[in-house]
Amino acid sequence: MAQVSGAVQQAPEVVGEPAGQPSRGAVRALRDAGALLVRQREATVFVVDVLLIIYFGFISTVGRQAFFTHTNLITVTQLAAPIIILALGEVMLLICGEIDLSVGFIYQLAPFIMYFLITDYHVPGLLAILIALLSGPVIGWFNGFLTVALGLPSFIATLGTGFIINGIVLTTSGAQQQDIPPAVKGIGHWIGQYAWAEITFAVILTAIFHILLTRTRWGLHTIATGGNQLGAREAGISVARIKYGNFMLTGLLGSFVGLQIAFQISIIDPTSGGYIPMFYAVAAAVIGGTAMLGGSGTIIGAFFGGILLAVLTNGFSVVGISAYPLPIIFGSAILLAMIANVQLTRLRDRGRA
Repeated sequence: MAQVSGAVQQAPEVVGEPAGQPSRGAVRALRDAGALLVRQREATVFVVDVLLIIYFGFISTVGRQAFFTHTNLITVTQLAAPIIILALGEVMLLICGEIDLSVGFIYQLAPFIMYFLITDYHVPGLLAILIALLSGPVIGWFNGFLTVALGLPSFIATLGTGFIINGIVLTTSGAQQQDIPPAVKGIGHWIGQYAWAEITFAVILTAIFHILLTRTRWGLHTIATGGNQLGAREAGISVARIKYGNFMLTGLLGSFVGLQIAFQISIIDPTSGGYIPMFYAVAAAVIGGTAMLGGSGTIIGAFFGGILLAVLTNGFSVVGISAYPLPIIFGSAILLAMIANVQLTRLRDRGRA
């Protein structure tokens, strides 16, 4: 057989590529990138975040002048941080098959506990803050008791708890705003008054909860509880302990956010909190890739989901678009996220992703 040079042997592969068509390597790279996007729950919402920031910050004529200003960036972070922090707890609960509708009212109650302890009972400021923070886990334990011990659906149990807490706040405060007690203003500077305090805590807590969910036995047992509760029990996992613990964690985050917001605005407001922050937190969790039916979720996705809601809310204001369509956009985002979750789960089950 005639000897053929290496260049000639490779020629058919090079010449065989149709003119103007992407190389096989490029097609393979795009396919791999698409597969990676399907596998990573956080990737989609991250891309949407980037696109929204590009639109409001660079494409919009009005946005270019205002979106990236120092004041507006602080506003965005102060919108995003409470949603993110509340969403971290909701992610843990949703993964184990539960939900907490009362967390926004825990947020409402905690600052008043601090206020009355200081003004009426002369408790030292730091101790009053610690007791107010602990009110969240106590209410979370009660929610867990109603759900685990008494067998109530968490949706109903926490709905009732939320109404009770709201009534307590309105009755004890007379529905009147109160000023932050002077004894805690110094501490409050680092919790919520400092411009970047909220987002700093949100980032730190996101990192902690991501490690908790993905690198610890608690996270593994939380996922197992939501994925197959009976199987988790048979494997020796204390399902009741996992649910109690996640309710208490969510309550703690709720009381912490309530104190943050009170210090941020320097007012303890009986109308703050409620269902709106809670629904935003659940929306951030779902948009970020957490399944409502339990068994799977992502802390990083909830972080990006909170950023998305904050950027949308602020971006509409910056570019002068009416805020009235925002609920339509949020609702559509939740539906699309749920549809995507269901379809991607089917793809994974079939081994195609």
